[in-house]
Amino acid sequence: MSENCSPSTRKLQMDNPKTHILVCDDEVDVREMLQEYLGKRGYKVSAAAGGEELRAILSENAVDVMIMDINMPKEDGLSILRSLRPENTTPVIMLTAAGDVIDRIIGLEMGADDYLGKPVDLRELEARIKAILRREAIIGTAKTEDSGENRAAFGDYVLDKNAAKLLQADGAEVPLTAMEYSLLKVFAENKGRVLNRDQLLEQAHDRSWDPFDRSIDIRISRLRRKLETNPEKPEIIRTVRGIGYVYDPK
Repeated sequence: MSENCSPSTRKLQMDNPKTHILVCDDEVDVREMLQEYLGKRGYKVSAAAGGEELRAILSENAVDVMIMDINMPKEDGLSILRSLRPENTTPVIMLTAAGDVIDRIIGLEMGADDYLGKPVDLRELEARIKAILRREAIIGTAKTEDSGENRAAFGDYVLDKNAAKLLQADGAEVPLTAMEYSLLKVFAENKGRVLNRDQLLEQAHDRSWDPFDRSIDIRISRLRRKLETNPEKPEIIRTVRGIGYVYDPK
C-alpha cells in the first residue's frame, strides 16, 4: 500500500485525530494490516495479541472502538468480551469465521455492537466503525441538549435522554451499549407504535440488515433481561407476532 495519502484520506485524518481503535487478534498479519489501513485514515490504532495485552492497553488508555477476533488461542474473543461487560461499554466489533452464525449470535447476546466475517473487507470495516462512532456521537450530543420530553419510563427504570443514561429507581446507572441506548430512544419516541425490524434499525442508525440476520431480536432480548421482571413474558417491550415490537409503558 502506498505511503502517500490521497486528499480524501488526509481529510479523514483531520476529522478523526483522536479516535482510538484497539485491535485484538492473534494473527500478526491481521494486526499489521488493520494498523496500517486505519492508521492511514487518521485513527490512532493500538494492537493486542490476546486478552492480557488488551486489558493492559485498556487500563492505561481511553479506547473508542475495539475490533476483536473470536477465534484466538488461550482466551477467545467471546471470553474476553464476557469479562469486560457490562462494566466496560466500549463498542466492540467481533471478527468471525465466514458464515459462523452461532458465534455472531453469542457475541451479540454478550454485548457486541457489530460483527464482520473474515477475511475482512477493509472498506466495510471502516464503514462499520464510522456507523458506531456516529451512534456514540448521538449519545454525546444528547448529553448536552435539552428537550421537553426527556425522560421515559421502562418499568422500574427511567431513560434520561438528556443524560443519555438508563437509571434505576435509586438513580444508579444501568450500563448500556451505544446500540442499546439508540434502541431505547427509538422506542421512547414511538410509544405505543408497532415498529418492524427495518424501522428499528433505520431509526437506530444501524447498518442495513440482512433479512436472515437475527441481530435486532438478540439486542431486544438483551434489553429485556435488563428491564423486564420476567424477560420470558415481556410487558414493556412486547412482541407483535409477524410484525415487530411495541413499547408499551403501561
